[in-house]
Amino acid sequence: MMKPLMKLVVVLAVVLAGLVSVEAKPQRQGRRQAAPDASTPAEPPGVAPAEIQRLFDAYALVQAQEQLNISDEKYSQFLARFKALQDIRRKSLQEHTRIVLELNRLVNTQGDESQMKDRIKALEDADTRSRTDIQKAYEAIDQVLDVRQQAKFRVFEELMERRKLELVTRARQANRAARPQP
Repeated sequence: MMKPLMKLVVVLAVVLAGLVSVEAKPQRQGRRQAAPDASTPAEPPGVAPAEIQRLFDAYALVQAQEQLNISDEKYSQFLARFKALQDIRRKSLQEHTRIVLELNRLVNTQGDESQMKDRIKALEDADTRSRTDIQKAYEAIDQVLDVRQQAKFRVFEELMERRKLELVTRARQANRAARPQP
């Protein structure tokens, strides 16, 4: 049952990589394009980095079973725990980014120092909470894996993260290249 799903995810990843490397196609003749108005930002062509992230997470989930030699019986437990780890990371990064953006706004608008202190404290708390939640997620994953699989999982994650960053970088470069120059 996992083999067809893995093939589908691999095909999606290959197609996605192809989409990322292709420049945006010009609009079809006969289709009228509305003039951009100053109140609505133009949507960049191409594949959004968030979409690559979502597809890549799904790809990593499927690849993990093969790379770690996880039995079908344990895979469902591993799958739920790995997805939880991915969700924790994503939410933690979003919270961290949101607070940093708030700090940036305060710094650029000569905001109140007490507000800045509050946001710095919130950032420290969020980062501490994130580390704790990620550690708990790793502990939950480790309960399903033997020691060799745990070691392989750490290496696997690092390799997947590098590949993901490469894809996101390519997507951003393709999106920039496809944007019309002013």
